[in-house]
Amino acid sequence: MQDRSLSRRTVIASATVVAASATGVVGAVATPAAAHGRDRRDRRLKKIISRMSIEAKIGQLFVPYFYGTSATSPSQFDQDRNLGELGVRTVAELIAKYHIGGVIYFHGWANNIQDPHQIADLSNGVQRASLALPTPIPSLISIDQEHGVNVRIGSGATQLPGAMALGAGRSLSDARAAGQISGTELAAMGIHQNFAPVADVNVNPANPIINVRSFGADAREVGRMVAAQVTGYQQVGVVACAKHFPGHGDTGQDSHTGLPVITHTREEWERVDAPPFRAAIAAGVDSIMTAHLQVPALDPSNDPATLSPAILQGVLRDELGFDGVIVTDALNMQGVRTKYGDDRVPVLALKAGADQLLFPPDIDVAYHGVLTAVRAGEITEERLDESVLRILRVKDKAGLFDGSPYASRKEVDRVVGARGHRLAAARIAERTTTLLVNEDEALPLRRRQRRLLVVGASPAFPTDDTRTTVPELAAAFDELGYRTSHLATGRAPDAAKIDEAVAAARGRDAVVVTTDNVNATSAQRTLVSRLLATGVPVVHLAVRNPYDIAHLGDVRASLASYCWTEVELRAAARVIAGRVEPRGKLPVPVQRADDPAEVLFRAGHGLSYDDHWGR
Repeated sequence: MQDRSLSRRTVIASATVVAASATGVVGAVATPAAAHGRDRRDRRLKKIISRMSIEAKIGQLFVPYFYGTSATSPSQFDQDRNLGELGVRTVAELIAKYHIGGVIYFHGWANNIQDPHQIADLSNGVQRASLALPTPIPSLISIDQEHGVNVRIGSGATQLPGAMALGAGRSLSDARAAGQISGTELAAMGIHQNFAPVADVNVNPANPIINVRSFGADAREVGRMVAAQVTGYQQVGVVACAKHFPGHGDTGQDSHTGLPVITHTREEWERVDAPPFRAAIAAGVDSIMTAHLQVPALDPSNDPATLSPAILQGVLRDELGFDGVIVTDALNMQGVRTKYGDDRVPVLALKAGADQLLFPPDIDVAYHGVLTAVRAGEITEERLDESVLRILRVKDKAGLFDGSPYASRKEVDRVVGARGHRLAAARIAERTTTLLVNEDEALPLRRRQRRLLVVGASPAFPTDDTRTTVPELAAAFDELGYRTSHLATGRAPDAAKIDEAVAAARGRDAVVVTTDNVNATSAQRTLVSRLLATGVPVVHLAVRNPYDIAHLGDVRASLASYCWTEVELRAAARVIAGRVEPRGKLPVPVQRADDPAEVLFRAGHGLSYDDHWGR
């Protein structure tokens, strides 16, 4: 992809990896000149480290949250929240007090994100605070901008298909382009570390935390997509982060609320979980995030992987050969807090081999826990220096030591949400929409089917709860020339709401019904069944999990979009209308609801319209 919104550096870099990308693993070949360059860089960075105090070195390891849209003048409400939880009023004060090396942005609850200009201004305020430290070091500003269901920046920025949608598209060039577009826009806003891509292999359909955030269920295909996204991000100067090591794809428990156990044998881990991380490392990934879960086959101590020397040092560093930055998953999650106190968790993570300590629940407790351990000799200064050097390396690679680390409003205007980016995102999304069922050529809609009802589950957009799925999908059909009405029934419609939907279907030429996480007892099943009984043609769209179709019986037309953000909904509407051909292929198998041992749709299944156009 060569969009004018991408930098010349990006386009040139893209051309150098096309052949290597075909294998899904893009690695740099070490040369004597490259090795000499690394040695020269390390000598320069070690000089910086030599001037740092113990306190400053510890601060470089932490990546805390904070409240507010401004580094120095957030709202009084956010100042009060910062004071109550962090002991300071602003993130600038937080950086000064603890010598912080990086921060993470969140929308919603943290109120860090409003629009691209505000984000750039916030990033510049963070950098000014970092460069005012006794040893001035630019901040590595982070975010979780996976796209799809897990996205932080909405308004103004380009929205892209998430991982499982890209997995359905099966295009390495699309995955790489998505990383380039996202990374280019993040860098323009002053964000240089993205906690993406997800490298977990989703082999458990009931996985409550990974699911469509994964590229799929085939370890090799996931690895190819992960490597492509790593390449895309890092070509534009953004630190990619493969997560969650050693693999979070086969769990039925959320590590935010408990400590999951992965029961894979060592052989199963090598076959199912390891390949995407190996591919990411071969592609030169700059950072890898840990998982808060137990893997007895890798460490019988049953410590969470984040705190396990056997897993982080023994497997990730020694066996897989990774020498980049190891980032902990958020340290406020229950999965890492079940066995040890908040003062000990960061100490044990460092001793296990971690470098960046993400989102401690209490920065003062965590910081002084590490400081106490260093003063007591439990953690040596040499060990601190190892982690600080790795962190400074990625800052240097991201260009933060070259010239100004500040974001430019002019660059924000040029890059963020650029027309070329949005058009590319729309085309990528169209190549991911998956047609699962199309009996009697029910799709695309006939020319006479102009009066539509859009009904069903209507989750709010991930970053904008004023926009919800059903009315937005209806609007997409209206733009295509349909006369559309809509009714949001929710994920658990009661009898009255179902009756209302059935009544609304009468007189319509077709009904498009959306579902979101259907299970065996879901009232969404009743809604679909009742709509089918009306005799009005029904088109089913799973807006999150492709597994929904297993619970829905005799639908004649069914598609999966893998998410419900605007870019996916518009693509699904265009496919249903016949404006574009469905190209997506299931990246996961769909098992029968009544017999999970039997596969209903195999991975790779996906229908097309063939020659049934223009009806």
